[in-house]
Parts: sequence; C-alpha cells; structure tokens
Amino acid sequence: MQQKHRRSNRERSDTTRTAILDAARALFIESGYAETPTPEIVAAAGLTRGALYHHFQDKKALFRALIEREAREVASSIERSTVEGLPPREALLAGAAAYFDAMAVPGRVRLLLLDGPAVLGVGEMATIDAAHGGRTLEEGLVAAMAPQGLEKKAIKAMAFLLSAAFDRAALEIDAGAARADYAYAIDRLIDRLIAP
Repeated sequence: MQQKHRRSNRERSDTTRTAILDAARALFIESGYAETPTPEIVAAAGLTRGALYHHFQDKKALFRALIEREAREVASSIERSTVEGLPPREALLAGAAAYFDAMAVPGRVRLLLLDGPAVLGVGEMATIDAAHGGRTLEEGLVAAMAPQGLEKKAIKAMAFLLSAAFDRAALEIDAGAARADYAYAIDRLIDRLIAP
C-alpha cells in the first residue's frame, strides 16, 4: 500500500517537473533565456514559484535540465535510426539523417546550438553533448574505424570535429539552407573519414 502512495507522489512530481520544463521550453524559444523571467514560467505551467524551486535550484538549473532533455531526445532519435546489424558506414549515415530530423524540431537549434552555449558555456555544452549525441557519434566512428587501428583519443577528436560540422550544418539548415546540400556534404565527410 505504502509503495503505491510513493509511486503516485513520484508520478505527481514527474508531472510537475514535465509541466515546468514544457512551459520553460516554449518561453525560452519565444523570448530567449535572458528575457524569460521565472514568474512567466510558473504562470505558463499553472504552478507556483515554490513548485519551480522545489524541482530546480534556479532558472539556470532549469535551463540545464531542459538542455539535457533536448540532447537526450536527439541521441534517442539517432539510436532508434541505427538498427542492430547495420554495417558501420550505413549506421553512421542513418545517424546523420536522424540528427538532421531531430534538429528540425522547432526551437531545438536555438536551444542546443545558440542559447545553450551562451547560457551554460561551451565547456558545459560539450559535456552534455559527450553524454548524448556526441557519444553516439563517437561509438559509430569507433565501429567504422576499428580496422584502421587508430588510437581512441584520435577517434574522439575526430568525433568532436565531425560533431561541430553537424552542428554548423544544422544552423545553416535552420536559417533556410537546403538540407539536401548539407546532408550530402556530411555523408561525403563521413565517407572520407572512415575510408581505409
């Protein structure tokens, strides 16, 4: 009986946290981090400031949690696209297409590539990326480049640089450039990088 009560408290807590994150996401996309005061977030979520500060230390902690959630969703999209048994090259190309699909979600480019580095710093964003999308890219490169016998640190550096190319392409596509052009360029980069 008591376990059921705890679970319902947990469910209520998760629901409240999700409502705060969803409201913050919409407002951060609409107005930007700096122009979004916490009272607006709690009003949009239909909650109190106490609920906000129960779940998040401050606005920056809320923003970081939102960025983590967005990065996790991108990585999940990539992982779902790379089904078991795909050869490494095809897995990398499928992951690239999934990345562009995931970054096409309205507001995601702004959150992850513009406001995220400005608010949290480049180092913190690199840490978040390394735990999510950067991790999936590095795993794909390790699988594709294993026959070349490269050191792990060299592959890690290549993954970091290729990730920067993906991000730059996502920024250009979000600004109106043709996705097909950037997808083609990324595919060619992957082919050149993993060629023996």
